[in-house]
Amino acid sequence: MRDLIPEAPYTFADFFKMTAEVDAIVGHFGFSYEGKLCELPTHKVDETSVRDLRTRIEESLPFLSLSNETARREFLISPILLETVRHTKAKLRAEVPVEVDDQLKGTLDYFLEAQHRVLVIEAKNADLYRGFAQLAVELIALDRWLNSDESSDRLYGIVSTGDAWRFGFLDRTARRITQDLRLYSVPDDLEQLVSILVALLKD
Repeated sequence: MRDLIPEAPYTFADFFKMTAEVDAIVGHFGFSYEGKLCELPTHKVDETSVRDLRTRIEESLPFLSLSNETARREFLISPILLETVRHTKAKLRAEVPVEVDDQLKGTLDYFLEAQHRVLVIEAKNADLYRGFAQLAVELIALDRWLNSDESSDRLYGIVSTGDAWRFGFLDRTARRITQDLRLYSVPDDLEQLVSILVALLKD
């Protein structure tokens, strides 16, 4: 663990290891921060398909070892994102390299893009709070990486351990990062989670 050194080079993953608070980290890049309970949009989805996915996850969980990030990505996160793609036809990419400058560079775990909307997902084995600090920096990098005329005024992101999902977004006009204090659990909240993912990419 270490503090933020203003002129040191960093990768996205380095921000996960810092002792600095999220508001201090985003403030370093000229953004404000707030945490609150957010009312996220939802979109009607194919209930049968999502229910089938939930059943498969529930039946498989007793036999899965989820002790590391790779397992959580492959067994929990990826199937949910594929279900989202099925509903939205969004382009899904994994391990996407981004480099804006010496302090805004690294690899995005997952990047979904549909029309003018984007969604970035950061997978973590534990510690959603520190994971959100990393996600916030990734959103700030995307704000500078993406063409403002071709992207939404809000950039959405999620930090997930596979069985717990937390949303956040960057308001490009207000230069503010917002963390949703609500957690969505898998499999219990799967239907609501997928409906939100679809809405963020489709509506």
